[in-house]
Amino acid sequence: MRQAGNQRTLSIVKPDGVRKGVVGEVIRRFETAGIRIAAMRMLRLTKREAEGFYAVHRERPFYGSLTDFMSSGPIVVMVLEGENVIARNRELMGATDPKKAAQGTIRAALADSVEQNIVHGSDAPETAETEIGYFFSDLDIVI
Repeated sequence: MRQAGNQRTLSIVKPDGVRKGVVGEVIRRFETAGIRIAAMRMLRLTKREAEGFYAVHRERPFYGSLTDFMSSGPIVVMVLEGENVIARNRELMGATDPKKAAQGTIRAALADSVEQNIVHGSDAPETAETEIGYFFSDLDIVI
């Protein structure tokens, strides 16, 4: 059962992370940090599904290339759980641009570019709830 004070967030290992074979390394970093994986699955988004997930960015210039990339291969989606997990996950991921990410972060260590940056993580509790619901039902999440 989820403890009081624990949050949930969505994490995605993007197609570049799956292609590079670093899914296990990303998971290891979460587990080493004391973050629990409450649900996980691998899938391949269609272009339409990627557009739905990233609809908040529809007006941004990178929307088309982002949704093309996110539908280019398998992804691994996870529900992460733990105390202050949204902020902790974002710290583990590092800055969106791997060149600006702190040493030791996932993106600094494993990513190649701003767009192909290995991982996605929710940025707020409301976003996390919406994003988790995009991929998982309550029955999928182990409490």
